[in-house]
Amino acid sequence: MKTQVKALVVGGGAVGTSIAYHLARAGWDDVMLLERDELTSGSTWHAAGLLPYFNMSYATTHIHDYSIKFYKTLEEETGLNAGFAVVGNLRMAQTQERMDEYMLYASTAETCGVPYEFMTPDQIKAKWPLIRTEDLKGALYHQTDGYINPADVTMAMAKGARQRGVMIERKWQADAFHWNGDAWEVTVIKMVEKGGNLVPSDEQIVITAEHVVTASGNHAQRTAQMLGIKMPAIPVEHQFIVMEQDPELVKFRAEGNAEHPVIRDADAQSYVREERGGWILGVYEKNAPARFEYGVPDSFRADLFQLDLERIEEQYMAMIHRVPSCEESGLKDDFNGPICYTPDGNPLVGPAPGLRNMWLAEGFSFGITAAGGTGYYLAQLMVDGEAEIDMASLDPKRYGDWMTTEFAARKNEECYDHVYILHHPDEERPACRPLRTSPAYDRQRAAGAQFGFVNGWERPNYYGPLDAPETFDHDSRSFRRGAWWEHAVEEAKAIREGVGLIDATAFTKHRISGPGATAFLDWFTTNKLPKVGRINLTYALTAAGTTRTEYTIVRTGEDDYYLVSAGAWTAYDQDYLFKAIEDKEAEFGRINAQDVTTQWGVFAIAGPKSRDVLGALIRDADPDTALSNKRFPWLSCRDIELGMCPVRAIRVAYTGELGWELHHPIEMQNYLWDQLVAAGAAHDMKLVGARAQNWLRQEKSYRAFGTELGRDATPIEADLPRFVDLSKDFHGKAAMEALGVRSKCVTVLIDGPDDADPWGREVLYHGETRVGRLTSGGYSVAFGRSIGMGYVTPELAVPGTRLKVKMFDQLWDAEIVVDSPYDPKNETIRKDG
Repeated sequence: MKTQVKALVVGGGAVGTSIAYHLARAGWDDVMLLERDELTSGSTWHAAGLLPYFNMSYATTHIHDYSIKFYKTLEEETGLNAGFAVVGNLRMAQTQERMDEYMLYASTAETCGVPYEFMTPDQIKAKWPLIRTEDLKGALYHQTDGYINPADVTMAMAKGARQRGVMIERKWQADAFHWNGDAWEVTVIKMVEKGGNLVPSDEQIVITAEHVVTASGNHAQRTAQMLGIKMPAIPVEHQFIVMEQDPELVKFRAEGNAEHPVIRDADAQSYVREERGGWILGVYEKNAPARFEYGVPDSFRADLFQLDLERIEEQYMAMIHRVPSCEESGLKDDFNGPICYTPDGNPLVGPAPGLRNMWLAEGFSFGITAAGGTGYYLAQLMVDGEAEIDMASLDPKRYGDWMTTEFAARKNEECYDHVYILHHPDEERPACRPLRTSPAYDRQRAAGAQFGFVNGWERPNYYGPLDAPETFDHDSRSFRRGAWWEHAVEEAKAIREGVGLIDATAFTKHRISGPGATAFLDWFTTNKLPKVGRINLTYALTAAGTTRTEYTIVRTGEDDYYLVSAGAWTAYDQDYLFKAIEDKEAEFGRINAQDVTTQWGVFAIAGPKSRDVLGALIRDADPDTALSNKRFPWLSCRDIELGMCPVRAIRVAYTGELGWELHHPIEMQNYLWDQLVAAGAAHDMKLVGARAQNWLRQEKSYRAFGTELGRDATPIEADLPRFVDLSKDFHGKAAMEALGVRSKCVTVLIDGPDDADPWGREVLYHGETRVGRLTSGGYSVAFGRSIGMGYVTPELAVPGTRLKVKMFDQLWDAEIVVDSPYDPKNETIRKDG
């Protein structure tokens, strides 16, 4: 057995074998895969093998699309039939709201080139008469997917990997990981059979690997403990049953009819597919428990849990309703096994937090569907340094150290029973909340705040009626304009016409200081560094030249900087920043780096009357001029006093109005909130949430990280050349210039439906040609129309270009407008007083 390799993959399920295969295909000729038992002995063996395209994530849709196409090529390459039944996938809707969901998804799928069609109940009945359709609104049909045999596709990928030189070693368990500064030393132990159990033997070796990938499935918690990191990948029980033959189905097939598609009755939380003349019923029911929170018992191998039929009785009866002919079929077999989940349902794919050359591929609730694409894109990350799609939404560091086992277990249970819940774009799930709250949380809640969940933080989305019932936000959700919409409109108008107050405490904040700080940040970011007391917007790039992080940099001293970035990405930003500092400190000199996110609260006050509100509170020798352009110009920072609260005030506003960010000691937040609310009352100040702010920033064409800004586009493609100083050298510059402009970010005004706005997931057309996609969407109070931002082919990125936006399966007129269509000269934001 070889003891020194380029890459070691730990885990021999579908995901691990795909990663090993794709690393070899990408050119790495020294790859080894270890499996503690037999290949497929984890969740792979008892997976139902479905290959659903349906996913609201742009990145995950690409991953699923690759898998489905890739699996169809394996037999030709390996000679092994992967057992792919391309029967299609019929996703049925009992309500118009479910059809709205499918239409939003379909537009997202179209951005990735995924084929689909909509079917009426009559069309369904004519093609598949065993399905009851009188209570359906319609269905979404994917013709090109279906189901596959999980063991067969894994073995086919394993054979393909071996053919490309991958060494696959079974019955070896990774027992310890040690980074020696250059490579990983992985202690592995031979596993042996003893009394039906798999136990460690005395045979132990150390494998040295430049890179390690963990794809340990249900054993993710054990992996996390060995690596000294946190991972919210914990299994949840998943049940499906296999039924005896259905005579009507047997007759239907004997008449020469093709196999039924996978039948998904989302409103009944279940899926059904054919199996040897009978049916398989799989469910996503409530009260399915998380298992193995602290690790898988040594005695658990390819085992199952006791079936709990009472838990799935409702879904079983719904199946009989949908396919009445199955009512007399008996139960042939049953499965209740662990399937790994994460709190948001997306897997954890990418670099491990704080570690070098350690890659995670964990938490796959739809592992068979995602395995092929995960191997392909993770191999790109490892071999090329970046993938062709933005993988940030899957990055393991989207959860910080605040995450605990209890949080992960309960959120994973919630995620499981939400698989078939309507996935409203404005959905907020209730489990484990509130968890992280700013001091003003109770005051905001008393004022009607309806909160969103961002990186564990509670952040006001909007302020509803004071007498609203507890279910107001839940009942407001919609794929169109929900009941919350009118409140966000009034909040947006308040900032455009008067003054509004926003809680932005969740912002990520770092302090970078020391003799090497200036040289480091000059290399690390694209823009010129600001002078002392000034601020700049800037970007840190990936090695591939695309956007890794957006920063507002405040220079508080010659070698002292305060960095502000997106609140959803604290651990993600910190890991990249701290690793870069570690790499460059010897070159640039000592650099101190501190995460000060929870030390500073942030309020944003904005609107034409914002200076008036602050003027009533500021304590200064000359209060009349303290907030003037002369003493406090736009894009500057000043330490001021508001009443008794010391405030680091930054003259900037994400809404594009006159305004300030008020960074304050977190322990003084309630005092400052009360002072601001009292002073604002004289000016009809309105409390404002994130949804109105999101609309307002689109009127100014302000790009947002995670939507317009990400690892699949450069700042030049985002049309932000003013924040890129090409006269200096910076990390990723050459790669950025080599990429050129493949697509370009634009702002569009849309003449859409009267009761809906885009969500930022829709496809864009020019004539009959698909030319791009929206990345953000909403409503513009300034223009009285829907608004959006997105990417189109460069030649079309010209104001006045007419486009079409796909919404609710229709094309709606849109027009590309000038950047910052509201106040393009920034006159309001610079207003003196």
